[in-house]
Amino acid sequence: MTAADPGRTPAQTVRLQYLASATGDMDLWRSVVAEDVEWTESAGFPLAGTYRTPDGTVDGVFTKLAQEWDDWTTHDDTYVADGERVVVLARYSARNKDTGKTMQARVAHSFIVRGGQIVRMEQIVDSATVRAAMP
Repeated sequence: MTAADPGRTPAQTVRLQYLASATGDMDLWRSVVAEDVEWTESAGFPLAGTYRTPDGTVDGVFTKLAQEWDDWTTHDDTYVADGERVVVLARYSARNKDTGKTMQARVAHSFIVRGGQIVRMEQIVDSATVRAAMP
């Protein structure tokens, strides 16, 4: 399973983006999100806002996480799929580079997948837990 594949299930597409981000393979990650993707980080989260386009999301989210946190990991625990919607119940874990504090936060990601590509993602997260580890 690589790149845009309309034969993949929505859950397989979402899983592939988690694997790509975990291994730092941003080319693979870009290949499973639509050119007009909308990627929304929750209000209260340090990177709150809606990012558009694969490059905009990589620059606005993944690059900044790598700059500010060591070992940022998303543990994608449970998938709930309903047609083109996939909700993932997950956990974040990381160590803040400035404070050295670790954090673990509960998170839910809601994805919309069409034609083998993610067109929308919305994050719901325990932002207080993340912010407590920050300066």
